[in-house]
Amino acid sequence: MIPSFSAMRLFLVYAALSLWICALPVGAQTGPARPNIVYILADDLGYGDLGCYGQKEIATPHIDALARDGARFTRHYASNSVCTPSRSSLLTGVHSGRARHRDNPRFVNSYGFRPEDTTFAELMRDAGYATGIAGKWHVGDRSDTTDIAHHHGFDFAYCVGYPYPAGNVEHWPSHLFTNGETTPIPENAGGRRGRYMDDLYTDAALDFLRRNRERPFLLFLSFQGVHAPMDGAIRPEYVGRDWPEAEKVFASMLAQVDENVGRVLAELDRLGLTANTVVFFSSDNGPHSEGGHDPRFFRSNGQLRGGKRDLYEGGVRVPFIVRWPGVVKPHSVSRHVSASWDMLATFAELGGTTAPRGTDGISLVPTLRGRPQAAHEFLYWENQERTGQQAVLSGDWKAVRAGVMNNEATAWSLYNLASDPGERHDIAAENPDVVRRLARLAGEAHTRSERTPLFPSERATASRAP
Repeated sequence: MIPSFSAMRLFLVYAALSLWICALPVGAQTGPARPNIVYILADDLGYGDLGCYGQKEIATPHIDALARDGARFTRHYASNSVCTPSRSSLLTGVHSGRARHRDNPRFVNSYGFRPEDTTFAELMRDAGYATGIAGKWHVGDRSDTTDIAHHHGFDFAYCVGYPYPAGNVEHWPSHLFTNGETTPIPENAGGRRGRYMDDLYTDAALDFLRRNRERPFLLFLSFQGVHAPMDGAIRPEYVGRDWPEAEKVFASMLAQVDENVGRVLAELDRLGLTANTVVFFSSDNGPHSEGGHDPRFFRSNGQLRGGKRDLYEGGVRVPFIVRWPGVVKPHSVSRHVSASWDMLATFAELGGTTAPRGTDGISLVPTLRGRPQAAHEFLYWENQERTGQQAVLSGDWKAVRAGVMNNEATAWSLYNLASDPGERHDIAAENPDVVRRLARLAGEAHTRSERTPLFPSERATASRAP
């Protein structure tokens, strides 16, 4: 039987289409689009502050749901125990022994990145992602310089900056900055408390999602809560609690963080973006003891020792949650040792690009996919708090010392986190070989900073270079 002309034409069209499909790259046939990335960072949120990490008094249902739908990490570390150096390492993927920022300057004397410092926003923008930040930047905040966020890879930046807004800058600003341009907040004019800062940041984040729904995007939502001062509005559910006033405010600020996380997750659902969006949630350091808040009241650091400004576990071990539908197993828990300077490498792999040479992070994508994961030989921290501190972690061994700005020969304390996660028992005297090994690793990790020298010998010859 001879095929009709119409049947023959249909066959030829089908054959041509088949050849065209076979010629496409493999990823275009079988792989999903590069995932969107949403990284949410709370400020001064402790390891024990969330329900999914053991909190009993403060409800965090949206963040807890994020953990149920994804993975909760139990040994994830912030890059530092104070804001600026933590964020500097997070953004550039290098640990605090080599990062640009190692102190926590005030807005008026803040300073930014150097031309050679590549942020994850620059990396992902060059890979074709829309990039946005809504929230705290704090690694160069003068609006009259090129230090602010939109000069370092963010297409859209809605941040607090210097000059400081009138009134209470932390949570009820009179103005913010959109790509460096002053953006008044009329509801807060004259010292009024009309619009809460984290709500404003979330509004901007949702708008960024809507405007970029048709292309891959990276959103960095950087909350101000639960940073001091304790001046948020007390929520109805906490008004009648028999707690100090500052703790009612703290609980309310944390609940507001949770509510705003819920708003982001709901918007991803509404826009049909949930299935192809990886959502990360973490904190920049451990819990603060400021503005009347006592981290012991809600056991904000869990069983860990220390908090903000310390390099003990309570200062640097933080919540870390990842949801990636269809990839990350729901209700899963990871004990993989990771750090926030791993984020740049992780984002790079998600976006189909590579991390710059000389960075210290290791991509967590294998862990997220349930595959074998490369591990850090060690993690290292330093800062200028407590007259200069250093800490190094290798396996379950953790060495810590303070006072090195006065004496670089200060002795190390040593802890075994497997048997002593609260770092209560210094066992340095019983393990001199371990101390020497960790001290050697710390010496290799530390590099001299001209702007913020750590040791007396470095300060004696520092040039104070910019």
